[in-house]
This record gives sequence, C-alpha cells and structure tokens, in this order.
Amino acid sequence: MKILMFGRGAIASVYGWALERAGHEVEFYVRPGRAAEYGDTIDLDLLDARRSPRVKRVVERWPVRYRETLDPVHEFDLIVVSVSHERLPQALEFLAPRLGRATILIFGNVWVEPLEVIRGLPADQVAWGFPGSGGAFGPGGVLRAGLLSSVMFGTFGKPPTQRELAVRQLFREAGLSPTENADFRSWLWMHFIVDAGLHSQGVRLGSLSDLVGSRAGFRAAFLAGRELLPVLRARGADPRSGRAQSSLLRAPTWLTASAMAWATAHVRFARLAFAVHSDPDAEEPKAICRDALAEARRLGIATTRLAQAESFFSIDRA
Repeated sequence: MKILMFGRGAIASVYGWALERAGHEVEFYVRPGRAAEYGDTIDLDLLDARRSPRVKRVVERWPVRYRETLDPVHEFDLIVVSVSHERLPQALEFLAPRLGRATILIFGNVWVEPLEVIRGLPADQVAWGFPGSGGAFGPGGVLRAGLLSSVMFGTFGKPPTQRELAVRQLFREAGLSPTENADFRSWLWMHFIVDAGLHSQGVRLGSLSDLVGSRAGFRAAFLAGRELLPVLRARGADPRSGRAQSSLLRAPTWLTASAMAWATAHVRFARLAFAVHSDPDAEEPKAICRDALAEARRLGIATTRLAQAESFFSIDRA
C-alpha cells in the first residue's frame, strides 16, 4: 500500500516507520523548502513495545522520502493526517481537492464537531483514529519516542465501513492492536479535556516534562480537567465513552495523582511520555488550554483552575 504521512511530526514519523517496516511504501508531505531543511533521514531513538513485555530499543538513522507538492491525481491509498487540532481545518482544506481515491485517516486531537470539520471531504473516504504512542524531536533533531501496541479507532454510532476496516487491518499488519469506540466524538473530547488539564500545569511549570514525579502537579492537573467535565455534558458528549480517561478525573486525586507521579518516576514508558515534551515554547499545549477555556466561557461554565493558568498560555503573553 502507498501511504502519505501529512507532515513530519513525531506521530507521523513513529507510525510511518512502523508502517514502512510492515512492507508499505511511505512518504511524507512537507511544506515547500522543508525537505532540504530536514534532510533525507530521521534519527530515531525508539522504545518499541508492540510485542510487550519484550521491549526493544531501536536506534537508527531511517532514510525517508519527502514530497512538497501533491497533485489531485496520485497513487496514494491512504493519507494519514496527524497535526495539532488548531491546524486540522487548514490541513483538510488543502487536502480536499487533492484527496483522489485515497482514504484519509484523521489521527489526533479534535475539539470541534468532527462531522463539521470534514464537511469539504467525501465522508465515505474518511476514517478516524487516535495514536496510542508518541514522542518528540529533541536536541540534534533526534526523535525520542515510544511505540505501544494500542491504537484507537472510532465511528459515530455506525459500524465501520470497508475502508475503515481496511485501515484497521493495515495497522494490525504493522504489529499494532486496534480498539474500537462507537461514540468517538465523546471519546475525542474527553481526551481533549484531560490534555487541557495536564497542559494547564505543564505550561505553568515550564513543560510537561516538569510534571514527572510531581504529585502536586498531577493533582492540580486532574482537578483542572475535572472542572471541564460540565463542558462535555453541555456539548452533548458522554464522558463515560472514555472510561480510562474519565477515571483520571473522577477518582480521588490522592490516588490518581500519586499513581501518576510514581509511574512517571519509575515506569520508563510513562516517564518517556512526559519527559520528551520539554519545550517551554511549544505552541500546541497552549492552544489546547486556550480553546478549552474559550469553550467553557462560551457555555458559561466556571473553570477556576484553568483560568488561573491563563497568563501562561494566553496568546497575548510576551
């Protein structure tokens, strides 16, 4: 199968590597001029736990292929879009006249109405998912990441189409284990508010890496996320659709905060998930906080803890 990863972020790179290792042809679409800037390889330092409990560390220089143009007629079977939520409408607007016959997998955070954001696309060519793995590019351009077997796919109250089933099978062939959620709208928004709570404290401290081992930091993060639960209900979402995420906000914070502090200090995958995000100038965490707070205010819902952190993520911050 021919696969185009839209952009060259950490998620696109991790899954692009896994899909290529499974025998597929993978290319990256990047903005004009970026191919020369990136060079023709990606330096990987990857913990591969797809076959857990045996964890394999992969350190290699991976040769990759880029393209800076995309014609309306092309041979790609799948286009994977994993961009920050605020860039998603722009990315889909660009791809709409260039989709061809490919399936497009939207693979990341969404905070708007999902079916509204794809209004310009053929709905029967769209699949929805969310990565279970992640990482970040660090010093020297090295991608430090963890690749877990879990990956989430979802629909909106309907069974998966043949295209969607084909995408799930593609990921299985890459050694991944898809799970399914039939209320993916609620699941996405539940994940978003958990992220907002975590990032609200990350930006206060400097970055998510500063939450590692911090019981007080995680407690404040979960309390900030808990205040956003009424936002989901007001939007007609069911927080129970994301049970694991919901439990982080609903359970006693002495328990969840202590567990997360211990895990990020002692479990290498949990530690990696936070430690790699050490850039205090990263824009996506701030955008997540801003958009969550803006929606709460639009709905007239008080979110005291998120509002208290506003000076750290405000767009007007110097």
